Amino acid sequence: MEFRFDATTEKLRDRLLAFMDEKIYPAEPVFAEQLDALSDRWTWSRVPILAELQAEARARGLWNLFLPGEHGAGLTNLQYAPLAEISGRSLGLAPAALNCAAPDTGNMEVLAMFGTEEQRKTWLQPLLDAEIRSSFAMTEPDVASSDATNIATRIERDGDGYVINGRKWWITGAMNPDARIFIVMGKTGPAAQRHRQQSMILVPRETPGVTVTRGMQVFGYDDHQHGGHAEIEFAGVRVPAANLIGAEGDGFAIAQARLGPGRIHHCMRSIGVAEQAVELMCRRALQRTAFGKPLAEQGVIRDWIAEARVRIEQLRLLVLKTAWLMDAVGSKGAHSEIQAIKIATPAAVEWILDKAIQVHGAGGLCQDFPLAAQFSGIRTLRFADGPDEVHKNSLARAELKKHAANRAR
Repeated sequence: MEFRFDATTEKLRDRLLAFMDEKIYPAEPVFAEQLDALSDRWTWSRVPILAELQAEARARGLWNLFLPGEHGAGLTNLQYAPLAEISGRSLGLAPAALNCAAPDTGNMEVLAMFGTEEQRKTWLQPLLDAEIRSSFAMTEPDVASSDATNIATRIERDGDGYVINGRKWWITGAMNPDARIFIVMGKTGPAAQRHRQQSMILVPRETPGVTVTRGMQVFGYDDHQHGGHAEIEFAGVRVPAANLIGAEGDGFAIAQARLGPGRIHHCMRSIGVAEQAVELMCRRALQRTAFGKPLAEQGVIRDWIAEARVRIEQLRLLVLKTAWLMDAVGSKGAHSEIQAIKIATPAAVEWILDKAIQVHGAGGLCQDFPLAAQFSGIRTLRFADGPDEVHKNSLARAELKKHAANRAR
């Protein structure tokens, strides 16, 4: 068993670490200032510093690292995972600078894997070049969206097109007017088999009947630096039949293919968040004194630091194993491991952030440190791509099935 990264990964890690030190970290306060100066706070993708960083990332060969195959950098999941972790240390800026930010990453994967040549030309290429942004419209306010087969939005064939009616919410990035295309999941065949009722279709933002009704806050944060989360109404929205992705009834399978790599990306970036939290916690503990001795000498804080290190190392090994398995046998073969990392990572990182906030005292709750905003984001991750309970139920069912089969022998 080999724990070292291969030569390609090491080379890219060195290049990315240098980019972070030389460009990303110094740009963070500039990015914040330019965001505050925007007349439209949602247009984060238009700030000058981001364009400068993206040009530099492309020049350094750090562009579209997440995407395998001919359209991206050609890396495996195992090769990209440690790079995603590094980008998580500047979650608000680094992924966007590398053009590796969700939800665009997942949407590009969908178009690369399932899009037609015309769909790729019209929408994938501008996304690959960071000329536009995109959103993935799946979750709905009127049904329990933890069960994706509940989706109520209708996509109905009408002559040479489809008509879409429904409401979506928590649509990441959609408050940004640069999100020019929505991938919408809805029902084309309500009478079909349960997992064949859903389809995905491309809906340009400016299509008549599309209304972005409001932005959604997360624990009081509007997340404007990522384009916000939106509620959207689709009322009699007509698009050409050529906008369907794949065939009618393919939506659920496409969603599963999209979410597998995305969970690896989320988890590795989250480990980067946790590493940054431990760094901040240690720095604060070494600087502050309480009850006559440095916080770093307080037993309870040492316990938190030690526990945080153990949890991070456990998570990293589990996520890297999952990435390797996905490369070897695909998302379906790594299904249980993907569920395991989705369960374990947000919970562990949330715990680490909570302790880092405690070490920072009241400062940990405010905008002077990134911890409170990161906590809200990680707590959100326990819903994104499916809530903990759904993954635990499925994972337990698979485990019980395995043992039942052994018992029957």
